Amino acid sequence: MPDLHPQILQVETPTHGRVLYDDTAGSTAGLIVVLHGYGQSAANAFADVRFIPGIERWRVVAPQALHRFYTRDHQKVVASWMTREDREKAIADNIEYVARVLDRVGAGGAPVVFAGFSQGASMAYRAALLGRHPAAAVIALGGDIPPEVRARAKTGGATAPWPAVLIGAGVRDQWFSERLGGDLAFLTAHHIAHEVVRFDGAHEWTTEFGAAAGRWLTRIA
Repeated sequence: MPDLHPQILQVETPTHGRVLYDDTAGSTAGLIVVLHGYGQSAANAFADVRFIPGIERWRVVAPQALHRFYTRDHQKVVASWMTREDREKAIADNIEYVARVLDRVGAGGAPVVFAGFSQGASMAYRAALLGRHPAAAVIALGGDIPPEVRARAKTGGATAPWPAVLIGAGVRDQWFSERLGGDLAFLTAHHIAHEVVRFDGAHEWTTEFGAAAGRWLTRIA
């Protein structure tokens, strides 16, 4: 049989993202954009932020990642922000997607906080630093600063100034614990305001971390 030599085409196409949104009357502190982890959904993100005392003061929006798939038992639809394949294109798509979500819901001049867990934490950094909407803060739980955000910060190419950063790390989260030191060194070297919460847990949201995030948010709005 003859050998085939396929070429790769990059084809841009419209797609629709699923977004959960709570615009409760009286939620005046600002807007929290919460980004779920790999293999989770927007519903998981909403469940996570319920751990934050005072969350009722905030409008909450949870974009679901664009790449959906079924869990192994085929009972639930979950999603991923990206894989290694065509990573740069996926990053650009995701940043624009989150920006369009904010275009749609509107911040109304109130503080915008990007909060993410695991893979969603890296997306929170991207949305805050490389997107079109200024961020007041980033809450990053169990996820590291992605290399393209670091590179932009070093070259001055970020589209927005660095917001304050709250990092959450479970004491039994071996994956993120190996990366935490590098993030702290980077933030310190670039004089970026940040705090770290080490809590009794693994790679997960817990009530302890939620309480710490709630206290920290009172200083944001």
